[in-house]
Parts: sequence; C-alpha cells; structure tokens
Amino acid sequence: MGSTRRGGRAGRRTGRLVAAGVACGAALAALTVPAAGAGPLGTAGAGPGGVHWAPKDTGTPQVRFRGLAAVDRRTAWLAGTGGTVLRTTDGGARWRNVSPPGAAGLEFRDVRAFDARRAVVLAIGAGEDSRVYRTEDGGASWTESFRNTDPKAFYDCLGFFDRRHGLALSDPVDGKFRVLSTADGGRNWRVLPSAGMPPASAGEAGFAASGQCLVTSGARDAWVATGGGAHARVLHSADRGLTWTATETPVPAGDPAKGVFALAFRDRAHGIAVGGDYRADQPSPKAAAVTADGGRTWRPAATPPPAYRSGAAWLPHSRTAALAVGPTGTDLTTDGGRTWRTIDTGSYDTVDCTPDLGCWAAGEQGRVARLER
Repeated sequence: MGSTRRGGRAGRRTGRLVAAGVACGAALAALTVPAAGAGPLGTAGAGPGGVHWAPKDTGTPQVRFRGLAAVDRRTAWLAGTGGTVLRTTDGGARWRNVSPPGAAGLEFRDVRAFDARRAVVLAIGAGEDSRVYRTEDGGASWTESFRNTDPKAFYDCLGFFDRRHGLALSDPVDGKFRVLSTADGGRNWRVLPSAGMPPASAGEAGFAASGQCLVTSGARDAWVATGGGAHARVLHSADRGLTWTATETPVPAGDPAKGVFALAFRDRAHGIAVGGDYRADQPSPKAAAVTADGGRTWRPAATPPPAYRSGAAWLPHSRTAALAVGPTGTDLTTDGGRTWRTIDTGSYDTVDCTPDLGCWAAGEQGRVARLER
C-alpha cells in the first residue's frame, strides 16, 4: 500500500523514521534491569535511554482492555469488557467512547484498525456471543458483520493480511480449529473448509487473552497459538488459512491454563511465542520460544521472562528487539527472543507497535500507556 517513490518528502520522512527507530532501539538496549521493588520503567532502574511507559488516562477503571490496535503514535483503538471500544487520535490525551450500541453485555477481546476511521472488533464467547462488528466512520456507527450460530464454536482472535483479507479463529469444532475468512475488509465472513486443518488434540484451544493468538505476516502467512492440550503448538498457513501445519513448541502445556498465549512475527521467518500459566499462584518456566524458519521449529528462550506473559510485539525498525507484557510486568529482548529481562512491573495484557515508533500497551483497570523517552 502507498507510494513506492523513494525521493522527495516521502524519502526524507522515511529516513527520519529509520534514524529515529535506530535511536529508539539503542535507547531500549541501554536499559538496565530494575532493582528489586523498582518502580515503573523510566524511573527507578531505568537506563540512560529514558524510555518508559507513559500512562494515558482513559477514564474507564472498570474496563479491562485485552484488544489493542495501534495505528500510529497518535491513533489507537481499544476493545474491552462491557462491550467497550475507545479511540484516541491525539496520542492518548483524550479517548472517545465509540462502543457499538447494544454491546454492553459482550466481551470484546480483539480489534484490528486500518486507520482512524475503519476498524473491526471481535466479541468472544460461546454461540451468539461471538460476533464481529465493523465501522467506517471512526465508531460513530457500527455494522454487525458476523454472528456465530454454532453453539460449539467460540471465537478467540482475528488478524488481517491487508485492508481486505483477514481471518478469525474459533476453538475446535468437531475436532478441528475453525477459521473464518473475509475478502472485503470484514464486511462479510465465511467459514473455511476444515479439510486442510490438522486434528486438534484433547483439550487444545486458543487463548483470548491479548488478540494475538492469530497473527499474520505479508500477504498469505498466518500463525495460530494454542494451549490446553498435551503440547503447546503453533499452526502455520501459507495460503490465507486454507491449509495448516502444526508444530510443537517447548512452552509448557498439559493444563487448560497453560500454553502459548501470543505470537509476534517480524517477517515470515522470524517469530517469538510467549505464554506460560495464567494462574497468578503458578510458576511459568520456559514461557517463551523463538523460530527462525517460519514456525517449522521452535527453540526455548535461554533466559525466558520470569512469569506468564500474554502479549508480544517487535520494536519498530529493529531486527532483534521485542517486548513481552503480562500482569506482572514488561520484558525486553534485544537478541531476537533468546534472552529477556524485566524492565517494568506494571500490569498489561497486550502490546502493539507501529512503524512511526508508536508502541502502546493496555490491560486491566483501564490501563493504557505509550512508550516514550
């Protein structure tokens, strides 16, 4: 999308963004691990880069935001409990409640935004509680474009390859994960044939924890994260969801509360997986893994995050830096996911970054923040 012209104003702007991205990556790499009991990133324990999560007051302490779509540094969409959808276009200084009418009883867990006006949100739940809404006017009006009528289906997350083509994932139905597909930006959806989907294992499902159990890269590649079964697996499709292959990961599973909760791919080859056991009183060893071959094989992180993590995102313009977030903190890797270190102790469920250096995080009690320096 957009112009490919390299010269003139566009070229100068791209150069500035890349230079800024390098500076941001260097600042992140300079951060030190906070001491025990340290405060938020950027205060106690922060390194010379001064990078920190800057809270943005949403005025909604009763809402938990597990759905987050960052458009740029100024524009972001949130989706949360109580059918709540918020949008900012001024960097988080003000948030507008743009919730779909009549959605107060729904649980929004994922949102994908194409710009400040067009977005798609997913409500999760059994049967008709799983729904998709779409807006083309910044949330002033919404259209319900899908309502699940199969009582055995439960949709967890969605993802888009571009402004037209996208997928939505349901937990297994009749022994296989179910996938919806759209080719018109979410206006219409159809269930894809299950012939190309491998069988699910007993108890296997997706986690609707951060909107990152289904992610995409490029025009055709998609990945699905699973847990709950004997093994935490990652499923990969190279044809927009028609056929899939499944690979076991070293992230612990074997329990309904354990598995891979989030994926992040910086291209079609390099990805990270994070998860663990979401129960607060349970440890989460080996809660991260990396791949360099598109998910065909996964290696455990040499130094994983110290606890369960539900969201992950690559830092803009970096081949090696990424963030992982969860209820007990934020972790940073600067070596492509092999080692992680905690840089903040605040609670966030999901994180998303944009090419213009807009990294956002969201979570419980209406918490939203943007990475600043």
